[in-house]
Amino acid sequence: MAFLDHMKKRRTIYAIGKNVNLDQAEVEKIIKDAVRESPSAFNSQTSRVVSLFGEAHHNFWEIVRETLRKMVPAEAFENTSKKLDSFAAGYATVLFYEDQDAVKSLQEQFALYADNFPVWSEHSSAIAQFAVWTALAEKSIGASLQHYNPVIDAEVAVTYSIPDHWKLRAQLVIGSIEAPAGEKTYMDDNVRFKTFN
Repeated sequence: MAFLDHMKKRRTIYAIGKNVNLDQAEVEKIIKDAVRESPSAFNSQTSRVVSLFGEAHHNFWEIVRETLRKMVPAEAFENTSKKLDSFAAGYATVLFYEDQDAVKSLQEQFALYADNFPVWSEHSSAIAQFAVWTALAEKSIGASLQHYNPVIDAEVAVTYSIPDHWKLRAQLVIGSIEAPAGEKTYMDDNVRFKTFN
């Protein structure tokens, strides 16, 4: 398949399960390779990844549930809990972090660009997320990108021994595709693109 075909295959899949046809080591290799090959400003490699399988994956979504239980009104919590059940039904969760010590070091080394490094770090994280998501989609593994940070950050850090200088940016829940994504629509090209000669 061509790269653009892989991009088209990468969709948000909410109906996921545990029936992944690859073993954990193969999935981990895809994740690591995709992050390793993702570009970053000055080749800074600020992205950090924590992969949660099995009980660790399940426990993560229980942390999210119990954190949100304290925040979401009781009458709305049932729907929230059902949504979290759908994520817990998946095969694994990939946590994307950015190493803030690495960012600060770059700011000190290259003072002229100091204000840009936090922004470029976010770019690096987004690219890594997209690369992992697309690489998994190529293997017919579904995923959806979630953002329960920062409310879960402290407990997740304690539970999984995350260094203080890692900043959680996103959570990619992955698994077998139990139902396809809906139809994707596109805005008019005239609104989105300009070309000059």
